[in-house]
Amino acid sequence: MLIMMNVEHIKLFVRIASTRNISRAGQELGLSPAVASAHINKLEEALGVRLIHRTTRKVSLTEEGKAFLPHSEDVLASVNAARASVGAGSSSPSGTLRVSAPASFGRMHLLPALEGFFASYPDLIVDLKLSDTIIDLVEGGFDVAIRNSALKDSSLIARRLAPDNRILCASPGYLAKHGEPKSPQELSRHQCITLMGLDNWAFQTESGQLNIKVKGNFRTDNGEAIRDACVNGLGITVNSNWSAYQHFKNGSLVQILKDYPLISKTAIWAVYPSSRLLAPKVRAFIDYFSELFGDIPYWED
Repeated sequence: MLIMMNVEHIKLFVRIASTRNISRAGQELGLSPAVASAHINKLEEALGVRLIHRTTRKVSLTEEGKAFLPHSEDVLASVNAARASVGAGSSSPSGTLRVSAPASFGRMHLLPALEGFFASYPDLIVDLKLSDTIIDLVEGGFDVAIRNSALKDSSLIARRLAPDNRILCASPGYLAKHGEPKSPQELSRHQCITLMGLDNWAFQTESGQLNIKVKGNFRTDNGEAIRDACVNGLGITVNSNWSAYQHFKNGSLVQILKDYPLISKTAIWAVYPSSRLLAPKVRAFIDYFSELFGDIPYWED
């Protein structure tokens, strides 16, 4: 029955399932809200079931819609594969790409690269939300998110873009005034700058993992703020290379406790809701930044 239906109607349904918004899904496909709604009505009539619940605030899938979604994604994937096999549909990705990213990483590493990205994909529009809050991709209608924290949602597909190596650092001024700790245990005698809720630092030692609960008179919820506070001599902190690499180069920060590396399982990830149908615009974005960062990104040089 699927192959007898309008593929464009199925494509619209898949986008509605992702964005939870008929108007937004229609806009991405160049349809007015009225036309998008009419297309979904025709698809439901062809199937003889309701696929979505409509409310004034958002839409959600019915049980039938949830059952229909994976088959719809498979159909579109097959159509795309068929078109690709004969060279069809090879035009540049287009439409609006909605991206969520951590505020600091987005400003430092995504924004400077967008000029090159748009040069490669001039028909794309990028809506970029910068927030250190973990965003629900499906609820928020995002196509892809950049994350540098542990991945907890098993329904998301993740692709590793780059390492996120974290090191302990301090300013030369702070060390000149307070001395340099020679072991993790000596951190108890120092001011330690922490992200709120992250005051347990784990170190690798010859005897195994050593956890140190640190304290200080300044903490914040922003990674750039802890880096800048460290530069200003407020204490010792943990920072990512991608955030502090320029300060290491100009000498305003130095690494300490090199013999006791921090234990961290973080990386820079691109995550998206489903691997069944990876939209060309999402693939273009992920491939571009994966190639840009490479195996050893520029901040690790």
